[in-house]
Amino acid sequence: MELKPLILKFLKFGVVGASGMVVDFAVLILMRDVVGLPDLWANTVSFTTAATTNYILNRIWTFRSQDKQVGVEYLKFLGVSIIGLGINNGVLYLSSLLWPEAYSSSITLLGMNIDVFYIFKLVAIAITTLWNFFGNMLFTFKEKTDAITH
Repeated sequence: MELKPLILKFLKFGVVGASGMVVDFAVLILMRDVVGLPDLWANTVSFTTAATTNYILNRIWTFRSQDKQVGVEYLKFLGVSIIGLGINNGVLYLSSLLWPEAYSSSITLLGMNIDVFYIFKLVAIAITTLWNFFGNMLFTFKEKTDAITH
């Protein structure tokens, strides 16, 4: 694949990912801080919700998929996302083990008290984004990616 289409596709994936991050954090805050689910359960619900909205937007805009087998394509996307969820939850879990004092504390940023957990969540998203992009480009939407280069 040429570099320019790859960069454009990654930028589109990033825009979709940013919208997914808003969904992820909104659902995470709701599940963790309002409903009271434990951190990793709340993260699983929020991540899965965001992955579904990301699939729809990536299918329509980033990869412009016309695949008639939407269910199969979604299951491929979900498979890549489940591995991404493992990476995401792994980063959060390791953070809680390596820095337990920080993990359960808060910081003041721009006049707001923010749980450090949410900072670790941002790190987890950054790491997971790379896996999700390449996993989906090379597996879920492979035919659409191949068509660009030929």
